[in-house]
Amino acid sequence: MSPRLESVRSASVPPKTADVVVVGAGIVGVSAALTLAERGSSVVVVEKGVVAGEQSSRNWGWCREQLRALPELPLAMRSMQLWRGMSARIGGDSGYRETGMMVVSKDEEEVERWRAWLDATAACGLQGGILSAAETRSMLPGTAETWIAAIHSPTDGWAEPSMATPAMARGAQKKGAVIVENCAVRGWETEAGRVARVVTEKGTIRAGSVLVAGGAWSAMLLRRMGAAFPQSGVYASAFRTEAAPEVYAGGVGSPRFSFRRRIDGGYTIGMRGRGRVDLTPMGLMRARQFMPLFFRRKGELTLGLGRSFFEGPFALRRWRLDGRSPFEAQRILDPAPDPALVEAGMAAFRAAYPAMAEIGVKESWGGLIDATPDMVPVIGPVPDRPGVFLASGFSGHGFALGPGAGWLAAMQILGEAPGIDDRPFRFSRYDEGQPHPAHHWI
Repeated sequence: MSPRLESVRSASVPPKTADVVVVGAGIVGVSAALTLAERGSSVVVVEKGVVAGEQSSRNWGWCREQLRALPELPLAMRSMQLWRGMSARIGGDSGYRETGMMVVSKDEEEVERWRAWLDATAACGLQGGILSAAETRSMLPGTAETWIAAIHSPTDGWAEPSMATPAMARGAQKKGAVIVENCAVRGWETEAGRVARVVTEKGTIRAGSVLVAGGAWSAMLLRRMGAAFPQSGVYASAFRTEAAPEVYAGGVGSPRFSFRRRIDGGYTIGMRGRGRVDLTPMGLMRARQFMPLFFRRKGELTLGLGRSFFEGPFALRRWRLDGRSPFEAQRILDPAPDPALVEAGMAAFRAAYPAMAEIGVKESWGGLIDATPDMVPVIGPVPDRPGVFLASGFSGHGFALGPGAGWLAAMQILGEAPGIDDRPFRFSRYDEGQPHPAHHWI
């Protein structure tokens, strides 16, 4: 079942005109709308389901700069600045808490990779560093594990996914953004080669720019409009526990599982790197690009074949702009959690923290994490499609990067200099044969 989610009161139909139409009311799309509205643009967010109905409410909730891939780090730093000021910005509780976060290890090679990352980012002025075994024990006195080290950031934290994006959406509405739920975008029409009208199931919106922030559904929409975006996905599971004693106020990543404290007094837990990749037509078409990533993670991922071959984000579908689209057939992608992963995660948590011996699972859920071949998102204009922008492919990092990613997309749409290098996120890097090299920080 899907996790509980705060609701947002939305408009029943879209307006006839807007400066910008945002496709998708996940955290990236909502953040972009918030930024655009603050700068005086008329913006409408069109969502096939509900605000944060898919991965924006199904993730672990980690918000971090530490151990980011180097191309992502400036964006992560900007995003954390925005997280820290988000509640004041939107005039309500965003669910963000600065608690400190850490990753623990028993592997000296992993610790050496941490040292290499710290050396590579020394000029960035990030706080924190590597803790010794004794320091790690003092931070986690209740653990039964014997860790040799941890990498710790006191200024990272977490946000409650069920709260964050809805709160940001309400903040964007206060500043003039219009949000329309249960309204799918079917595509767009052009004039003189540029976007002129966005076609939705509830009417057409005249607009000069469209931002595709549809998560795992982005490639399907772009393919319908003649643009090929390399995107795949991993089905993952997570769960939350009953209220439990506090062993750490932040989040801890360990070799088998990761957890973080919750506002409700429980913990959100996920199995690190574990999930299922389904065979799909779009996936098979992109197999050459994604094969290196799959083989790097082949011990963590399983292959499946099921209904997703014929329906869902990576199926091959055709539709007319005046006909029903696949987005209307599947309002909210709600995959079932893997009970084996939930059971294994709870068993590992209890073993690592004896105080959890009697604590049970309160709720579990599944999700689909969209990914690019190099695990770095695309944020920027779509080549040869004037007025079309993309922000997708976040590869499990979208919640933490969401505020910064939406802000960056808004700056690009407005033609304003963002102050950070956005070239690492360019769409064209795949056609140029310049994907980012594999990173193994976390």
